[in-house]
Amino acid sequence: MKITELPLKGAYTIDLEIQEDNRGFFARYFCKKEFEKKGLCTNWVQINTSFSQKKGTFRGLHYQYPPMAEVKVVRCLRGAIWDVIVDMRANSPTYGEWYGKNLNEENRTMIYVPKGFAHGFQTLTDNVEQLYLHSEFYSPDHEGGLRHDDPALKILCPLPISEISIQDQNHPLLAQLIPIMV
Repeated sequence: MKITELPLKGAYTIDLEIQEDNRGFFARYFCKKEFEKKGLCTNWVQINTSFSQKKGTFRGLHYQYPPMAEVKVVRCLRGAIWDVIVDMRANSPTYGEWYGKNLNEENRTMIYVPKGFAHGFQTLTDNVEQLYLHSEFYSPDHEGGLRHDDPALKILCPLPISEISIQDQNHPLLAQLIPIMV
């Protein structure tokens, strides 16, 4: 696997190094040794999936506050998404900056989302399924959200939003939130 740091310190893309033959291919999603070499999380306590039916659906931007702040690894298994992360770490030089990347069933790229980042995505196709690794258990008492359309962030979704939950529409703006201490 190829692990590449993104412009937001601590966030990475993970690309598979595929070994092909006449049967198909083989690749590793995770290698504890390679993650440890980069100082990345290797303890996964939940593996979740999501399915979105309609192209243009937006989910997020979600995170958890300490002590339940979590690392996520996200991969699109079916269809295509535009994945976005926002640095919400209090002392980070990239606080309030975001990064977006297309993830799909063809490129098989994953995003490593560190603690202190909000995460969301927009579906680029119908019938999208994703896989998430989480370093902490879901905790409703520690969940947080950030508005995707915050004018201060200037996040540019690739498509008009066709579906979004009431909860995600009503998340606060970045200026209304306390930065995350991780």
